Amino acid sequence: MKHNMTFFAPILLAASFAANADAPAVTPNTKPGVTTTAAAADTSVSIKNFAFAPTATTVTVGTTVHWKNLDGEPHTVRSIDATFRSDALDQNDSYSVKFDQPGTYKYVCSIHPQMVGTIVVTAAH
Repeated sequence: MKHNMTFFAPILLAASFAANADAPAVTPNTKPGVTTTAAAADTSVSIKNFAFAPTATTVTVGTTVHWKNLDGEPHTVRSIDATFRSDALDQNDSYSVKFDQPGTYKYVCSIHPQMVGTIVVTAAH
């Protein structure tokens, strides 16, 4: 009996999301230098190849941003204005911040200051 994979693919995809319900939402575009926008929900920033990806992310108030270090070297996430600061993150460690106030939050890896990023938080509509 032949199976129509077009029918089964959405079911398999839905099942994989259900299995990872605890995992933070992944930002669809994680190329360095690309800006992404997300509604009030969780979004992720990868730390890979000594860079934050994406380097700029726009979210709405109430969004939690999760940073995950995918490098073999430790990194930090520290806002320029000292609003937030992580400990050193080893490979596969994560750090999260919920943004409750609109504004622009610039951050850096304090170990590797060439690594910079920005979170722009807009008011909910």
